[in-house]
Amino acid sequence: MSSQFVICMPKEQFSKAVDDLVQRLRNAGYLVSDEMERAVRAVPREEFVHPSTREHAYRDNPLSIGLGQTISAPHMCVIMCEGLKLKPGLKVLEVGAGSGYHAALCAEMVAPKRSSEQGHVYTIEIVEGLIEFSQKNLERTGYADRVTLVRGDGGLGLPEHAPYDRILVAAAAPDIPPPLIEQLAPNGIMLIPIGSRGFFQDLFKIEKDKDGKITRRNWGGVAFVPLTGEYGH
Repeated sequence: MSSQFVICMPKEQFSKAVDDLVQRLRNAGYLVSDEMERAVRAVPREEFVHPSTREHAYRDNPLSIGLGQTISAPHMCVIMCEGLKLKPGLKVLEVGAGSGYHAALCAEMVAPKRSSEQGHVYTIEIVEGLIEFSQKNLERTGYADRVTLVRGDGGLGLPEHAPYDRILVAAAAPDIPPPLIEQLAPNGIMLIPIGSRGFFQDLFKIEKDKDGKITRRNWGGVAFVPLTGEYGH
């Protein structure tokens, strides 16, 4: 990832931007739990965007991170984290690490440093050029001990660490990849955008009960980059 120039902003300005974002997300009904607010305030989003867009880090819209990929808008990250009902101790699989921001948010909720229950986040990225970018972001911000980044085909999941209490898919698939269903734990939840390669898909909430029965519910329209790989576009 190129970082030829960086926009510098005073720390106080970022602090105000976080306050404004939290208020907007609360008012819109996206941000509901205090745990989610704590995570949004704790993870420095400006450290996960492309350096050239640093000053826009707390705008509520997607931002390019290069290579045809984006960091999701804050409201979408919050919707997905809240929908997954994250709590300390859970094991999470994320498909599509991107810049590492969403994985860091999840880590703040499943493995907060002061909690006696420490979960973990495994995140998979298939785009070679994003691996180093994401890993450096996670290391610089102190999340590398709670987030394991793996290069691979996210549609295949990560069977060596399965099952997962929660699965978060940050790229649109034609349908739910069977390996992800298999790797979802009983009483687990998955959120995945399903649809075409274009930016018009539906977000589905997948739940597996204690007996392995699967239910799926459409949460409405979203816009994600396409999933690639064996079960992608």
